[in-house]
Amino acid sequence: MKLKGIIASILSLATIALAIPGCSSENNPAEATTVKIGVVGSIYEDLWQPAQESLKEQGIDLQIVQFSDYVTPNNALNSGDIDLNAFQHIIYLNKEIEQYNYNIQNIGFTFIIPLNLYSRKISSVSELKDGDIVAIPDDVTNGGRAIKVLAAAGVITLKADADFNPTLEDIEKYNTAIEIKELKANTIPSVLDDVTAAIVNGNYALDFGLKTEEAIYKDSVLDEENYWNIIAARTEDLKDPAKAETYKKVVEAFQTEATEKVFNEKFGGYFIKVGWDQDLIAG
Repeated sequence: MKLKGIIASILSLATIALAIPGCSSENNPAEATTVKIGVVGSIYEDLWQPAQESLKEQGIDLQIVQFSDYVTPNNALNSGDIDLNAFQHIIYLNKEIEQYNYNIQNIGFTFIIPLNLYSRKISSVSELKDGDIVAIPDDVTNGGRAIKVLAAAGVITLKADADFNPTLEDIEKYNTAIEIKELKANTIPSVLDDVTAAIVNGNYALDFGLKTEEAIYKDSVLDEENYWNIIAARTEDLKDPAKAETYKKVVEAFQTEATEKVFNEKFGGYFIKVGWDQDLIAG
């Protein structure tokens, strides 16, 4: 075959290939967009699994990045090491922004975790007596919320001018003369045998096998938006329409019935959906 004939044949084959669906670069699916989201705790892998599967079908590879503490994820997000994080509530984010001047913001609500009171020695709040020790988290945000739970349970009375996030100094009266012991949140479940009762963060309660129905008092302060957990992103990234649209899809993929099913069936109602009707990346 002459050279001209060979070239003509090659061009003809190329034309045919381009005409076949799936062979052109236009018809080939684009490479998946990778989004790295930082979390703290293995339970988040289960919570985000439905969203991961849904996003994969949309060409988004959502990668879970685990952190061992609550300090690092916001630093990693602000530095660009990850694209999003989902481990904190609004109060914590605001305090981090105030302290470190991070340029990150809430783009969607996920859930609220009740902060319940547990005991291995008594079965009711009414059984608390003078001198009993009640442990609460020692960090500012969860500690303040725990104090509110004790107030709601009638164990203490707060001052009328108490801060939104109260401290022990904001207690006006001990209705039962308990001793409140402030401890690291992750250590509290392990000292349940040594105290009369303790307020345990939901994620640590799960890790130690504590069930919501075992609580002697269930957190009823669930409508405070500042305690709702969130998905956070860099403010600068949201100026990019493509990134903003991708992050919007991530939020929407989490806020589904499939995720709520995991809340209820796998984690026994420890996670309660909140704020799913709010669009924080509108437009």
